[in-house]
Amino acid sequence: MVKALPHVGKAHGETVCCAGVTADGEWRRLFPVPFRRLDSKFKRWNWIEFQWRTALPKDRRPESRRVQEDSIQIVGTLGASARSRLLSSVIVPSIDEAVSRNQTLALIRPANVRFDAVKKSSEAIAREKRAYAAAAAQASFLDDELKAMEPCPFAFHFHYDSSDGKSHSATSDDWETAAMFYNFKRNYGEGEALKKMKQTFEVTYPEKGMAFAMGTHSRYPKTWLLVGIIRIDEEMQKSLF
Repeated sequence: MVKALPHVGKAHGETVCCAGVTADGEWRRLFPVPFRRLDSKFKRWNWIEFQWRTALPKDRRPESRRVQEDSIQIVGTLGASARSRLLSSVIVPSIDEAVSRNQTLALIRPANVRFDAVKKSSEAIAREKRAYAAAAAQASFLDDELKAMEPCPFAFHFHYDSSDGKSHSATSDDWETAAMFYNFKRNYGEGEALKKMKQTFEVTYPEKGMAFAMGTHSRYPKTWLLVGIIRIDEEMQKSLF
C-alpha cells in the first residue's frame, strides 16, 4: 500500500521503504528495497510474496522485515471491492491509539484536510540531485545503467484533524503524491497541476474516502511520518457493524 520517496544512504544507495498489510490485516514494513532496480516492480494493491530476515539490529519496530529483494514475486491484485473489507480492521482513530497498540505503522481517516505545496530552495534541489546521481552511479557491473532520479521541486504539506479532535501537520513522503504532480504537470502545466492536486486531496478524495498511512522514523521512534495518501471507500467503516 505504501512506497515512500526514494532515499539515498551510504550502506544501500537508493532505496525505498515500502509497507503493506497481510491477508490477516497485519502490517509489514519492507526495507531496504532498491525499487527501481527490481525485476518485479509491484504497484499499490498488488499481493506480493518474498523471503525475509529479521530487521536490521537498530530497527526494533515490530512490523519491520529485511527483504531479500531477488525473492519478491507479484502473486495477485486486491480488487477494489475487497479493499474496504480487508482494511476495516486496520483503521485506527488516531496515532495515540496506534501507540497504545505498540504499532509503528497505522492507517487513519483524516478530517478537514488542507493541502499546501511549498517550493523547495535551489540549494535543497541541488543536494537531492547530487545524492541521486551518486546513488545511480553505485551500480555493480551486473546492473543495467540507472538514470538518476529527478527531485520533486515541491514539498507537499497536509494539515488535518484526527477523530480524537487533535490537529496535525505533516509533510508527505509518499512517492505516489510526487508522481501525481508530474502526471498533472505533464498534461496541464505546473500551476494547474498544483490546483488539481489541491482539489483532489481537499475535495475529491475526502468525498469518496481517503486514508493516511503513517509510520515512525527508525531513528526517532516518537516521530510519525506521512508515508502514504490512499483512496479507500468510506464503506469500510460500515463493515464494522
